[in-house]
Amino acid sequence: MTRVLITGAGRGIGAACALAYAGSGARLALADLCAPEATAQQARAAGAADVLSCGCDVADSSAVTGMVQQVEAAFGGLDILIHCAGIIHEAPLLETPVADFDRVIAVNLRGSFLVGQAAIGLMHKAGSGRVILIASDMAYYGRETFSPYVASKHGVLGLTRSWAKEFAPTILVNAICPGPIDTEMLGAAHMSPEWREKELAIPLARFGQPAEVAHLALFLGGPGGAYITGQGLGTNGGSIMP
Repeated sequence: MTRVLITGAGRGIGAACALAYAGSGARLALADLCAPEATAQQARAAGAADVLSCGCDVADSSAVTGMVQQVEAAFGGLDILIHCAGIIHEAPLLETPVADFDRVIAVNLRGSFLVGQAAIGLMHKAGSGRVILIASDMAYYGRETFSPYVASKHGVLGLTRSWAKEFAPTILVNAICPGPIDTEMLGAAHMSPEWREKELAIPLARFGQPAEVAHLALFLGGPGGAYITGQGLGTNGGSIMP
């Protein structure tokens, strides 16, 4: 029975991935800054074989170590990591405090490193596993007023490619690079009108749904993803065509 750890599972893409894997009968460890109990209940109702819910600040190394130890104690190992935890920040460079840059890098890049390192440690002992990180289409094309976020997600692609080479052929590592996805993080409270207009200026001219990203995560964790590693795969409505 597949054992899956999903961070950022409290909402958005992480919650959608939890429900997608629940439908396959997986054993799920769901993590967010606060334990995502609502998602855990939905996952149980959707068919998950077992659900562990835990709180974790992914930028905190001791918290990440504790989370992965919980997973090992509950499930005896780990087959798939889907690391969705992340934050976004919009501000012109000259109006961006260093503290804001540090926080974005800490959550998005340091968090990916810490969670990936701990999860891969479990997988390496077993000799197999899949790692799926969430990057962004902005990692490819850049975006004015988003430099800390873009830098963090470009770094996630760097981790993906490096780990894919380091742990091949037993552990496959890929990134999903979403375009504009209809989540709370991209809601009106967090998005300027200029930002929203640019997000919609893509070939499919709409926001994607979290479930559309989750479908790709489910594919990458299954038989169809067996010959894919080191890739940044886009669910982006055509926003970038690398």
